Amino acid sequence: MENSKLLYIECLNNDKYLKELITDSYKWRFALENSNIGVWDWNAKTNEVFYSEESKQMIGYEDYEIGNTSDEWDKRVHPEDREAYYRDFNAHLRGELDIYINEHRIRCKDGSYTWILDRGKVVSKDNDGKPTRIIGTHSNITKRKEVEEALKINLDLITNQNDRLHNFTHIVSHNLRTHVGNFESILEFYDQASSENEKEDMVNHLKTISKSLTETITDLNSIISIKSKSDTKALNQRVNLRDVAKKVVESLVLDIKKHNVLIENLIPETIYLNTNVSYLNSVVHNLISNSIKYSSKTRQPLITLNCDVTINTIQLTVKDNGIGIDLNKHEDKIFQLYQTFHGTQREDSKGIGLYITKTQVEALGGTIEVDSTPNQGTCFKVTLNT
Repeated sequence: MENSKLLYIECLNNDKYLKELITDSYKWRFALENSNIGVWDWNAKTNEVFYSEESKQMIGYEDYEIGNTSDEWDKRVHPEDREAYYRDFNAHLRGELDIYINEHRIRCKDGSYTWILDRGKVVSKDNDGKPTRIIGTHSNITKRKEVEEALKINLDLITNQNDRLHNFTHIVSHNLRTHVGNFESILEFYDQASSENEKEDMVNHLKTISKSLTETITDLNSIISIKSKSDTKALNQRVNLRDVAKKVVESLVLDIKKHNVLIENLIPETIYLNTNVSYLNSVVHNLISNSIKYSSKTRQPLITLNCDVTINTIQLTVKDNGIGIDLNKHEDKIFQLYQTFHGTQREDSKGIGLYITKTQVEALGGTIEVDSTPNQGTCFKVTLNT
């Protein structure tokens, strides 16, 4: 009789325990279904994995369409994310990480990718300390990733605009200082002129520089309206490259005479391109004036302008026989702001011109490269789309 009572009590206890398990199971199921979290349970000995229905639904599959091997998930991980995916998981298995956490893209049934936050932890080990069971969760974090990407794009845009504002300040200072310097030089030459003819020449030069200054101010006003690199296309015009170079040379006539520089404009008259004229003028101006500034004092300075044409591009070259740059020392600094490479040889150098030039070339969608040898000369190559 006592045994019967004990059996009855035990049955009641078991029944109560089963009911609690069922109740807890429903609670967990409800929690999972309403939290968009999937569960996985990996048996390391058999390589069998239980994937909850929620995990499968996250990637567009029905419960019966996904098998129970680890490869079912692994093979769907985005190729670019697999290395980190395996690295983090194996690091946890080796005990290097307390918890396995990884974010990766998983290929859905429709071919699209969903971002998953994958978490897991070893819950049992064998006598040798090797993991035998790992339990984890899947969370869909696609919306969070989209917000992060949007924030990144906005941050990049703000950074770009700040850089452009900073760059514009230096463009104004650099370009206007050049014209002011020209005015001062002409007035000095005017005071030193010994005949009326020389004075008349200086007045004509003043008119040329004044016209160039007016054009520069107009161009700078155009630059203000450019909000991003892609917007440079809004100001594109069809221009003749030889004419652009010719006008730049005319604006630098005093510096050219002062340094006794020979200019060879070998650009064919038939070369046209659609581009932002203000940027192109500034690029050509800076490269030629840079060659003049660093011309050699031991030989006849020569600057050669030329170009190579392909189906889609034009490569403008500005080559000189000046003092050159030691690329072994300065190659990574040439286009950086406030970088100079000739010590006190050229005290008027501010280290701005090449920085501005590179920024403008890139705004035009082009590239710029340099080849230089000390005491032999420098060649800049600007490649632009036609």
